[in-house]
Amino acid sequence: MIDIKLIRENSELVKENIRKKFQDEKLGLVDEVYEYDKTYREYKLEGDNLRAKRNELSNQIGKLMREGKKDEAEKIKKEVSSINEQIDQLEISEENLEHEINSRMMVIPNIIDPSVPIGKDDSENVENEKFGEPIVPDYEIPYHAEIMESFNGWDKESAGRTSGNGFYYLIGDMARLHSAMLSYARDFMIDKGFTYCIPPFMIRSDVVTGVMSFAEMDAMMYKIEGEDLYLIGTSEHSMIGRYKDQIIKEDNLPITMTSYSPCFRKEVGAHGIEERGIYRVHQFEKQEMIVLCKPCDSMEWYEKMWKYTVELFRNLDIPVRTLECCSGDLADLKVKSCDVEAWSPRQKKYFEVGSCSNLGDAQARRLGIRTKGENGTYYLHTLNNTVLASSRAIIALLENNYQSDGSVKIPKVLQPYMGGKTVLKPNNK
Repeated sequence: MIDIKLIRENSELVKENIRKKFQDEKLGLVDEVYEYDKTYREYKLEGDNLRAKRNELSNQIGKLMREGKKDEAEKIKKEVSSINEQIDQLEISEENLEHEINSRMMVIPNIIDPSVPIGKDDSENVENEKFGEPIVPDYEIPYHAEIMESFNGWDKESAGRTSGNGFYYLIGDMARLHSAMLSYARDFMIDKGFTYCIPPFMIRSDVVTGVMSFAEMDAMMYKIEGEDLYLIGTSEHSMIGRYKDQIIKEDNLPITMTSYSPCFRKEVGAHGIEERGIYRVHQFEKQEMIVLCKPCDSMEWYEKMWKYTVELFRNLDIPVRTLECCSGDLADLKVKSCDVEAWSPRQKKYFEVGSCSNLGDAQARRLGIRTKGENGTYYLHTLNNTVLASSRAIIALLENNYQSDGSVKIPKVLQPYMGGKTVLKPNNK
């Protein structure tokens, strides 16, 4: 959510930002907020003036009563009663206007950074940089589900019976490899100075609407029936929510945390659930990083964070690239975002394995997360980035470390988590 001062003082900037995001249907919201806010402030001023007048008259009542002028005092009491009725009506009107303003402000997109490329959708995202040589071996690499099957490492059929499409069992070495990657990702971030945390896996609706847009919420979140609770789609949601309505000491900034959680997603939309493999599923596990910092430091942290993910994947012997998200592909709360994509030697192209985002003060403004410094109280900036998402990371690892004999090399950094094993050999070899 943007600062309403932007609409009061520079509504054309807000409109131009909406055009850059190709959301022209929202342009009218800016004028509506401007007019509602103008009326709201007029009512507020009128109410303040009436309260001042009421206080003045109330003082007169006491004086008149002490002087024995009861008739005059009763007359003023009636006037005070009339003023109270007017104030009550104004407060109702103010509350209604505040609701109208907030409902519109919640869907007006955040102001994007000037460096963001302009484009309508993800097809116009821009490649930034490649890290590692994208190699295609001279032997065929099977589909990742087939590789896992060769190790008796997964069972989607049984998961379909217990849970439905979009779920799976990981078994044996595949389950161990999955846990090894997450453990390594955890330790990698701790070594970078981040504090490890395991958050609640369910959050209330006021936290959900504080950390994401309504469109994202509808497409992603599972609601617990009969309760004001949602399963998290990423631990960033509960991690940022931890600081709701808090004033954080400026000396404690930046806050840098890395969190583990399962992630639950409906995956509603054009992509849907993958039928065969684990690229797009309802449940996976993830190591995340989040930062709360001063506004002047957020872009510096943004650059650090995506570089950490690149470093981690290179340590797993996986070539990656970064892709700058264009204006039309940015979620409404984001100021700037890039995807980290891993090389798929089977498909001969890159695919998304993580996303790094700077949300400016949008989440902090919605959730009331502030700090107090020499120049007063102000909203913090929040950032989040995927360290490692288990399902997609295991696809990238299997494909990039697959050998011609069907075995899979274990990257050196994972070997301590795999009992010293250096290679996995399929059961049928």
